[in-house]
Amino acid sequence: MISWMQKHNRYLVWTIWIATIAFIGAGFVGWGSYTYGTKASAVAKVGEIEIPRSKLDVAYGNIYNQYNEMMQGKLDEQKAKELGLIQRAFATLATQAKVLNFAKDLGVVVSDKEIADKLQSIQGFQKDGVFDKTIYEGYLKSQRLKAKIFEAMLKDEIIINKTLNLLRTPSFSLEIETVGGALGVADKLSYKVLTSNDVNVTLDETKIKNFWETQKENYMTPKTYSFSIVWTPSETADVTEEEIKAYYNANNFNYTDAGGKPLLFEEAKNSAIKDLKLSKTKKAAQKNYIEFKKGNIQNSETITLSLNDPQLSTELWNEIQTKNIGDILKPKVVEDRYATVKIDNIAEPKVMTYEEAKEKVVAAYTIQAQKEALSSLAQTMLENFQDTNTTISNFVTLETHDNLKPLNSQESLQFLEKLFTSSKEKGIINVSDKVVIYDILEQKVLPLDANKTEVVKNSVNQIKQSTFETNLINILDKKYPTEVYMGGLTN
Repeated sequence: MISWMQKHNRYLVWTIWIATIAFIGAGFVGWGSYTYGTKASAVAKVGEIEIPRSKLDVAYGNIYNQYNEMMQGKLDEQKAKELGLIQRAFATLATQAKVLNFAKDLGVVVSDKEIADKLQSIQGFQKDGVFDKTIYEGYLKSQRLKAKIFEAMLKDEIIINKTLNLLRTPSFSLEIETVGGALGVADKLSYKVLTSNDVNVTLDETKIKNFWETQKENYMTPKTYSFSIVWTPSETADVTEEEIKAYYNANNFNYTDAGGKPLLFEEAKNSAIKDLKLSKTKKAAQKNYIEFKKGNIQNSETITLSLNDPQLSTELWNEIQTKNIGDILKPKVVEDRYATVKIDNIAEPKVMTYEEAKEKVVAAYTIQAQKEALSSLAQTMLENFQDTNTTISNFVTLETHDNLKPLNSQESLQFLEKLFTSSKEKGIINVSDKVVIYDILEQKVLPLDANKTEVVKNSVNQIKQSTFETNLINILDKKYPTEVYMGGLTN
């Protein structure tokens, strides 16, 4: 009975495929240079539908901003490449294109009124709850988007939603009872938590060097650039209160809080002053650029930086990566000044020597050795678990997990999510840097709280929707082939 219920509890965890992308707040983010094929206006074709570069730019900007927010503003282009964000953005668009092909075959249509209604309902384009055309046009200008391109994407979003809505079916009583039973499962456990403190790892120099030999390609020196830079500061530019207010009024769509709500003048004043001063200094920066190219002025400083060093802006680094030694870039904003950069030299990454990498190698080796030692200890304890000094829990569910000491609340939840999707009554589960050995002593089904009926219905609907959508995409993958015109979009 326990095994059956543990096995079927896997339906507590699901992933909902999101068909549409969020447009508002998705800034243009450069993503390096990729190789175009013969069709410069489109990056790929799925079935009968082409994916334009402009749409990929918006999708990438959106996912970049989402990850950057999660990383508290510390995301850079190098990390974005490591995370494969451009590939993720393209995969989303390719999936959408398959659904759009399917919708076209089904005859799903969208009227101009539906597009207009959707556009006017977007809060980011509203002022005092009413659609404001000036804000909308300002947004398009800031993102370098034409209205017809944005509204075409909006139309696609509506079509996708309409098509996926065809898959929605009401939950049946048997389904509610099944999922409700799974939500009510409670386990009483005998468990023991092992940490790195429970094992001793001896750092053997020979083993560490052997570890480095197998991993050395992971320890590279950073790509570095040597620059001559002409700085054009903006702080000395004179601005009046009247100019600041006029600038704010013309660009207020750029000043929003974390939730996308427009900031009042006083709240945005400092940012507006900075931007206005930069605007006034732009001509001086362009003049310095011309004079520097002619050799009439000297650089302000010479500096060597690793790729994506935060001393320069992301936008500037994006352009630097497309240039060669000797090139001089047009002025770019770096904080509150303009930088005119000449690339003096580029040093490509190379494998670090053992001594250069030793500190990082020792840290990585220690973590791996601890994991291996913990795994071995856990396996030994599992074989003789009855003789081990263990902790006995109360009955736990996904909602009542705070008593699994010494795990914290988040670790307890991770452990139970894995436990309730496992069919094993006794086993080992890795949680963060810890290992939990467990044995289910007893299991019972708690009565479903009447207040949770709606939650269960939603769970059933989400499970069914996820299943239907996954199966649909599998079918569409075969029906509508993808032809990619641009390198770097697929793994």
